[in-house]
Amino acid sequence: MCTQRSLFNILNGDGGNVTKAQVISYLAEKMGLTKAQAEQFLQELANLAYKEAKQGFTLPGIGKLVLVDRKARTGRNPATGATIEIPAKKVVKFRVAKVCKESVLSV
Repeated sequence: MCTQRSLFNILNGDGGNVTKAQVISYLAEKMGLTKAQAEQFLQELANLAYKEAKQGFTLPGIGKLVLVDRKARTGRNPATGATIEIPAKKVVKFRVAKVCKESVLSV
């Protein structure tokens, strides 16, 4: 079980990157859930995000997943220096919400 002090350290970067297990423990403790329920919640949230990303998926206060068309472009092979054509494709991007950006950068 995580103590309040260790959660403070984890969330404030004193313990390195926050792992999935640490997030699950934190959610379980804060919301009065079992770790299995917290893990299931995270998995369902991820599944929903994957399914809805094509239309845009927003986590209020955190950011949103968006599908973006990347144009074709000319690139260069770093090993040989040869010019190559990079085809157009769709990519998934995460756009951080303004409130999240301000909160993180003010710390």
